Amino acid sequence: MSEEQEDLARIYAARFSGSELYRIRVWKILIGNLFAKWLKPEAHILDLGCGHGEFINQVRAQAHWAMDLNPETAKHLARHVRFCNQSCADLWPLPPDSLDVVFTSNFFEHLPNKDLLKKTLQQAYRALKKGGRLIALRPNIKKVSGAYWDFWDHHLPLTELSLAEAGRLCGFETEYSRAATLPYSMSQGFQPPLFALKIYLGLPWFWRFFGRQFLVVLRK
Repeated sequence: MSEEQEDLARIYAARFSGSELYRIRVWKILIGNLFAKWLKPEAHILDLGCGHGEFINQVRAQAHWAMDLNPETAKHLARHVRFCNQSCADLWPLPPDSLDVVFTSNFFEHLPNKDLLKKTLQQAYRALKKGGRLIALRPNIKKVSGAYWDFWDHHLPLTELSLAEAGRLCGFETEYSRAATLPYSMSQGFQPPLFALKIYLGLPWFWRFFGRQFLVVLRK
């Protein structure tokens, strides 16, 4: 295990300890109430920067892929998930035009620079089928400002507009873009009741007041 991988393992073990079950339940709601219209049960889906697999373990799909640099991730993935333990900027071990969806949540901020983001987007574009989608949820630097740097492993600040522009450079078109959706983070002890999350997701006009993360869908 490299030093970078050891750091990742320590950071995430400490950051998410004690909240595992809550996070699983939250992701079940998000899959059904926020992302469902882009996720089909016959789809081939890759979860990029999958963490502990809260999304990819639960989403209905024909083929489940997960990618993360942290080798400890493998312990948290369901048996049906195929795991790629590698850098997202390296060549992905999938054929061209083989995926329907690349999903990523709270991951791009951990990339050290824009060059790695561009290489990652290029790999996603290569792996996606024509009409396939990259769905990206992450903190919006316009909405969180200084709080963005409260996490040691946050590097790359982006907005919904800058990610869409990067996507266009790599061949994508923007299908959906919203500057504010979810609140900032679940990793600082804040755990709202699950019924409140369902109500919040059903009131998108309300997101502009509390949303700190953007949601962008890029289409090949």
